[in-house]
Amino acid sequence: MRKRRGISTKALVALLAFVLVIGCSLGGTLAWLTDKTYAVTNTFTVGDINITLDETTKDYKILPGVDIPKDPKVTVLKDSEACWLFVKVDEVNWPNFMDGENRKVNYRIADGWALLDEKNHPGVYYREVDAATAEKGETYGVLLNNEVTVSDTLTKSEIAEVKENGQPQLTFTAYAVQKEGVNTAAEAWKIANPAIP
Repeated sequence: MRKRRGISTKALVALLAFVLVIGCSLGGTLAWLTDKTYAVTNTFTVGDINITLDETTKDYKILPGVDIPKDPKVTVLKDSEACWLFVKVDEVNWPNFMDGENRKVNYRIADGWALLDEKNHPGVYYREVDAATAEKGETYGVLLNNEVTVSDTLTKSEIAEVKENGQPQLTFTAYAVQKEGVNTAAEAWKIANPAIP
């Protein structure tokens, strides 16, 4: 009978060690495929809205038939963002004597302003200012013809009543809210005045 010859354990270990050494030396010389992009740096700027409210007239005297110059103006300053622009007009002791359908001492809001909601927000007017206009800056007059009109039918007794009730006052306040992400004027007004329902 013929004896089969097997590989001894020592020979097997030596063979595996040889294969391992060859594999490591070949692996050290292999090149890996790699790649790298250039860095992309994102610089973020910060948006802003700046407005002013000014007027040049100061002396307001109610006389029958004499219109009163009054020129409140809201300016969206240069480099502002597109915005919802508001002006709120508050009346204190304002005379309500009527001459037909109009008040005898009256003012009207300039063109371009829209009434927000007379029932829920009386005296609040708004306009949309687009990005191009806001970037270059723009001034908007609040009152039509920059005046308060006084009817020539205002009587001496009505003037006496005005004096008795206290001096009439108009107060103007301007607000601006970014247009981006705010879809309606009502939503913008709520952002500008969170305490007002």
